Amino acid sequence: MIARLWTGRVPNDKASAYLKLMHDVAIPDYRSVSGNQGAWCLHRVDGEHTVVSMLTFWIDYAAIERFAGTPIDTAKYYDFDPDFLVEMTPRVEHYEVISS
Repeated sequence: MIARLWTGRVPNDKASAYLKLMHDVAIPDYRSVSGNQGAWCLHRVDGEHTVVSMLTFWIDYAAIERFAGTPIDTAKYYDFDPDFLVEMTPRVEHYEVISS
């Protein structure tokens, strides 16, 4: 299994609206891709910003490619993201998962 981690920051006054979009748009999009094993939106306040991380799990790299295209470490953004994010980080991180 492969974990994919993306992190961004939004101003606190936009966080509630952004998290709703993540719940209503992004998570269903992740979950709709064959090979997705789960999607979670993590968030925390850090000063004037809310840090938002998307943690997703995938059966293999081919499944990630179906979601993100190539190269697979390129961040996938939605049309609404520029209205919320402080910066658009170009890359995500992938981790091999050891599970029991």
